[in-house]
Amino acid sequence: MRHAKRWLYLVHRWLGVLLCSVFALWFISGIVMMYVGYPKLTPAERLEHLPPLRGVPIALQPAQALQAAGLQGPLQELRLALASGGRPVYVATPATELEPGSKAARRSKTAPVVIDATTGELIRNVSAAHALASAQTFASSRDSALAADAYPQHLGMVSEDAFTHSRALDMHRPLHTVALGDADDTVVYVSNATGEVVRDATRTERLWNYAGAWIHWLYPFRGNMFDRYWTDIVNWLSIAGVVLALTGTVVGVLRWRFTGPRYKSGSRSPYPGGMMKWHHTTGLLFAAVTITWVFSGLMSMNPWKLFDSGAPPLRTAAMHGGPLQLANGAPLASVQALLAQATPNVRELRWVRAAGHTVVQAWNPSGVATLLDATTAAHHAIAPQELTAAAARLVDAPVQEVQTLHAYDLHYYDRAPHTMGGGADKPLPVWRVVFADPHATWVHIDPRTGTVLGRTDTHRRTSRWLFSMLHSWDWLPLLERRPLWDVVLIVLSLGGTALSVTGVVVGWRRLRVKARSGAKAAHPRTARAAAASAPTGRASPQAGNV
Repeated sequence: MRHAKRWLYLVHRWLGVLLCSVFALWFISGIVMMYVGYPKLTPAERLEHLPPLRGVPIALQPAQALQAAGLQGPLQELRLALASGGRPVYVATPATELEPGSKAARRSKTAPVVIDATTGELIRNVSAAHALASAQTFASSRDSALAADAYPQHLGMVSEDAFTHSRALDMHRPLHTVALGDADDTVVYVSNATGEVVRDATRTERLWNYAGAWIHWLYPFRGNMFDRYWTDIVNWLSIAGVVLALTGTVVGVLRWRFTGPRYKSGSRSPYPGGMMKWHHTTGLLFAAVTITWVFSGLMSMNPWKLFDSGAPPLRTAAMHGGPLQLANGAPLASVQALLAQATPNVRELRWVRAAGHTVVQAWNPSGVATLLDATTAAHHAIAPQELTAAAARLVDAPVQEVQTLHAYDLHYYDRAPHTMGGGADKPLPVWRVVFADPHATWVHIDPRTGTVLGRTDTHRRTSRWLFSMLHSWDWLPLLERRPLWDVVLIVLSLGGTALSVTGVVVGWRRLRVKARSGAKAAHPRTARAAAASAPTGRASPQAGNV
């Protein structure tokens, strides 16, 4: 038993020396990430930065553009916007077996095909001048006064940097970097494949991210010789962190005298004061939250694919009655007719399949789409019975239940756009289609547009509890009562920071003592003199073992 205790103390002591500084950085950067997330260009922001389509000359209709580009195959969707080089372009996404919106689809390296809506020319390998034009349009579209003040500068091309580690950008690499020259000192990243702006980062976001996501996710190990080991580094540091927190909790409880006589100092802790007492006390107070946060951080990495259920992808093509066919299909309504039926500030038209119909989503900058029939340009509404029958084809299993959510709940909720997990399209009301399959699949569908918003199953819901719930406290009663959520997380994070910083100080002092002992041992005369002057007898219990 005595030997087991000693090993317990030694493991905690030396893991603390190695990891307490990492813990401190995790807690501090976590507070930053509550308010400044990793840079992203949300769907709403992208629409806001696109110029209005109405009044823009469109020479080629969709089928003509596809024929001019030699694209006869099926598509997942076709978009029209002033999104590339400041000119109207069609962006065609080929049909794929990948599940729309899934990680695999976002990480696919197959870039969309971009067609000039005036000439039918394919846009490939975007030039610096083209990237500058995209950036200028991005800068001037929201505020016309900005056009005169902003002077974009091409800063070169990067494969990956501190703000573009997202695998969703892989299809767009290398990226053109352009400084807008605006008051926010914004840098935008332009896709070399499509010429579209795919990410923006203001000076504030860039600076705070070095104190936030860059540290929190250990991004110093990304984009360099350690990149291939990054996942293992995060996983094993987290595992070691869990061991550190657990051993510290056991040691702290063993050394705290809950009952019986106190120590000579009158305290229930063996440490009369100073950093050791603070470390002991904060360790007992914040042990549970420290263990929880380090463990849930490990779960965020999906270590060893624990949360991959192996469920087959959703059959979205079957749901919508096959892929999109425009090149040789039925006559289509003209772009001008579609824009005439939509709201005046439409930023993008998207041709898609929805519940057996070919429709056009006319998106405005507020993120609301008007649904139009692709053939007649008339307003289109998806009948509930059509959508129910279509949704049943998503999974090879019976539909158990169709729920209509009019408010967010524990599994379908929204976060602030630039926080972790925020920025996704989470409209209300929404359908939740529950399937009676072995994976207990749920699919969320927008009943207005027929768009599949996401899926979840038992494995993913377990991940939601072990990561999102435990790590960022995505618990609706808290999220709906801000600033209560902010206060709780900040107080607990500061407690964890105090625990970690005191551990850093204690560890540094331990290393200094070891260094001095080693130096004395290297000089025999000094060591003998020290031994002769040292007092005899047992060490005071206040010295401790931690």
